[in-house]
Amino acid sequence: MTTSVTPDTRYRHVGLALFALATGGFAIGTTEFVTMGLLPQIAEGVDISIPTAGHVISAYAIGVVVGAPVIAALGARTGRKRLLLGLMGLFVLGNVLSAVASSYEMLMAARFLSGLPHGAFFGIGAVVSASLVPANRRAWAVSMIMVGLPIANIVGVPASTLLGQRFGWQLPFLLVGVLGLLTLVAVWFWVAPQPVGSEVNVRSELSALARPQVWMALLVGMVGFGGMFATYTFITPTMTELAGFSEGAVTIVLAVFGVGMTGGTLVGGRLADRALMPSLYGGLVAITIMLTTFGWLAHTKPTALLAVFLLGFSSSILIPALQTRLMDVAHEGQSLAASLNHSTLNIANALGAWLGSLVLGAGYGYEWPSRLGAGLAILGLVLALTSGLMDRRVATSGENPAVS
Repeated sequence: MTTSVTPDTRYRHVGLALFALATGGFAIGTTEFVTMGLLPQIAEGVDISIPTAGHVISAYAIGVVVGAPVIAALGARTGRKRLLLGLMGLFVLGNVLSAVASSYEMLMAARFLSGLPHGAFFGIGAVVSASLVPANRRAWAVSMIMVGLPIANIVGVPASTLLGQRFGWQLPFLLVGVLGLLTLVAVWFWVAPQPVGSEVNVRSELSALARPQVWMALLVGMVGFGGMFATYTFITPTMTELAGFSEGAVTIVLAVFGVGMTGGTLVGGRLADRALMPSLYGGLVAITIMLTTFGWLAHTKPTALLAVFLLGFSSSILIPALQTRLMDVAHEGQSLAASLNHSTLNIANALGAWLGSLVLGAGYGYEWPSRLGAGLAILGLVLALTSGLMDRRVATSGENPAVS
C-alpha cells in the first residue's frame, strides 16, 4: 500500500519547516540587535563607557566570523538537521551565560560564544530551505528564513529593549535562551532529516574557497553592509541626541527599522528570483543614497523615522540575493559558502562598529558614521559590478563556469 502526499500536505510540511527555521532566525536577530538598543544599560552595568560597550557587539560578530566556516566545514559529514539542533543548543548556552555575566570580560566571552552558531545556522538553514522548493523559488525560501531577523527588530528587539531598560539588561538574554529552546523543539519535530551525500565532505565544502566569485560575493556583503552597521550600531544615541527622541521611544525607532527590514527581505527574495544581479546592484545604490542623506534626515523626528525605515528596507533587499548568489557560485561547497555570508556580514558589523567608534572618538557628531558608511556602500557597488563583468567574460569566452 502506498501513501500519497497531496500538494496541500506537502506545502504545509514545507511551511512548518520554514517556520521552525525562521523562529531560530527570530531568536538570533533578537540577541544580535538588542545589544545595540541596550548599550547605555550594559555600559553602566559592567562599568564601561558606551564606546567600549560597542566592543561587546564586535565580540558577537567575531564569534559569527569564526564559527560559521569552522562549524560548516567540520560538520560537513553531519546530517543537516542534527547539526541545526546542535547549533541551537550552543546558542542557548551562550545567551544564558550572557544573562549571568557579572563582568565586562565574562560578557565579552559569552557574546563570542553566542555568535559562534549564528552564521552556520543561517547558512545550513538556507541550503535546507532551498532544497524544499522548486529552483525558481529558492530565493523566496531563503527570504522566509531570513525574515526572522527583521521580525525580531519589529517585535523581539523593541520588547527586549523595553524589558532590559526596566528590569535589567540581563533579562533579554535569558528570554532569548528560552526562545532558543523552543526553536530546538520546533526543528526536531518539523524539519525532516537532511542526510548528506557520500560526495560531501570537508574537502568538497572547502572547494568553495577556490572560486573567485565566492570571494567577490563575500566582499560585496562585507563592504556593502559595513556602512549600515556603522550607522545602526549607534542608533540609540543618534536618535536621542539628533532627533530628540526619549530613551523609551527608541523602542519605536527599532520597530520601524524592523518593519523596513521585513519589507526589504520579502521584496528582495522576489526580486532575486526574477533578476539576481540587478537586485544586488539596485540594493547597493539604494543603501548609498540612504546613508548619504541619513545624517541630515536624523535631525527631526518624522524624517528620522523615515530614514530608519529606508535604512532597514534598502539594506535587507540584498540579503536573499547575496545568500542565493553564494549558493549558485559555490557549487559543491554550498553549506560553507552560505555560512560564510553571515561571517562577512558580521565582519561588516564589527567593521562598521569600529569605524563608527573611530569617527565619534575623533570628535565628530552622530551624523558622521552614516556619511562614512556611504563610501563603503559605493565600494560594495563597485565590487558587485566587477563580479557581474566577470560573469559576462566567462559567458562570452566559453570558459568553464565551474571555476568562476
